[in-house]
Amino acid sequence: MPTIQRISAFLWFDSEAEQAARFYTGIFKNSRIGTITRYGKAGFEIHQRPAGSVMTVLFELDGQQFTALNGGPLFKFNESISFQVNCETQKEIDYYWEKLTAGGDPKAQQCGWLKDKYGLSWQVVPTIMAEFFKSESSAKSQRAMEALLRMKKLDIAELKKAYDG
Repeated sequence: MPTIQRISAFLWFDSEAEQAARFYTGIFKNSRIGTITRYGKAGFEIHQRPAGSVMTVLFELDGQQFTALNGGPLFKFNESISFQVNCETQKEIDYYWEKLTAGGDPKAQQCGWLKDKYGLSWQVVPTIMAEFFKSESSAKSQRAMEALLRMKKLDIAELKKAYDG
């Protein structure tokens, strides 16, 4: 891995850190697994993890560094934090939506948001969306917002159609 980023995401999993890192690196181009650390005997009375089991996995998704920890069931992901995937085309939106929703929660899908099979929230959005909503009081932006609020996976053509009137 290249030099450590000053700020990076640290994700707490029960015991699926390595599986999740492999799942995510299999979806995003220019991604890879880096260092995998393992629990030792020290601290067993606190972490309760068998010596030799995976503790952390350092991985990259399209150049962005993440660390996944097998920290036990104490903490769970929630929707207050998500990762945004900016897409230039509908083909990209379709690809990331299909891959990230596989095994995820279909009830947690709205307005480009989804929850993957590990409970992590993602937003799969078109880059043109910023243009649609830069003037919140315009009739065009209002129509695009109304269209967006009816969608799960975002549809660029439908958003553009609504925006254009």
